[in-house]
Amino acid sequence: MNSGKLAGRVAVITGAAGGLGAEAARVLASHGASIVVVDLNQNAAQQVAVELRDKGADAIAVETDVSDEDSVKAMVQIAVGEFGRIDILHNNAAILSEEQRSGDLDVVNMDVDAWDRAMAVNLRGAMLCSKHCIPEMIKLQRGSVINATSGLGTMGDLTLSAYAASKAALIMLAKSIAAQYGKQGVRANALLIGLAPAENAHATMPEKLLDIIRDNHLTPKLGTPRQIADAVAFLASDEASFVTGSVLSVDGGFCSHTPSLAGTRELFAELGSNKM
Repeated sequence: MNSGKLAGRVAVITGAAGGLGAEAARVLASHGASIVVVDLNQNAAQQVAVELRDKGADAIAVETDVSDEDSVKAMVQIAVGEFGRIDILHNNAAILSEEQRSGDLDVVNMDVDAWDRAMAVNLRGAMLCSKHCIPEMIKLQRGSVINATSGLGTMGDLTLSAYAASKAALIMLAKSIAAQYGKQGVRANALLIGLAPAENAHATMPEKLLDIIRDNHLTPKLGTPRQIADAVAFLASDEASFVTGSVLSVDGGFCSHTPSLAGTRELFAELGSNKM
């Protein structure tokens, strides 16, 4: 794994002990990047790092609470001490556990602790990691920051208000970073992710809800973690050297159409025509 479009690059990936983060780690490593597997779950992060090393990649696991600045600073010091540089930061860490979802409801019924946890992990964590990784990128006069956002960050919904607000803010954080450090070679983009089932986020979602979401995709199937990871690799690479301050949607077209599309499709099927 010493050749590829990310050869010689060092990628810090948060929330990389499982799910979409772990898949991003695998794909970036397959393109030649050295990987810093960052997660609060040290054992699971270490398992991912061992898996990558077994496949020939350079990888370390660093236990990190992304919401704590001292923890983030220590992580960056370890990463630079091990690899000498940081080229890529994928702000993937987010809290979306079953417990978190049970408190992250509509605004009137919001559990304030759930609101604070969402902001601390999803938004403050991305800001802190950016704050301490970007100076290492500036030393190189190049770098790519990739914030994982969501369609919920662009459209209102009946629940997950805190998650949605934090994901919306990540879009502006990416644009701010792009504006502030672009002339020093640092690019920043938001990756708008659709439903790509991963064990840590969607295993407990009701099948009927998944069906509703599936019906509103423009693709035959829901996405896969690999499809999301491929987009991360693109934004991390020189293939995206002229892409910054943008939002790249990898969501099967979920956010591209009117809210009535699924119901209208059913109506047209019953009528046998799309004439209105």
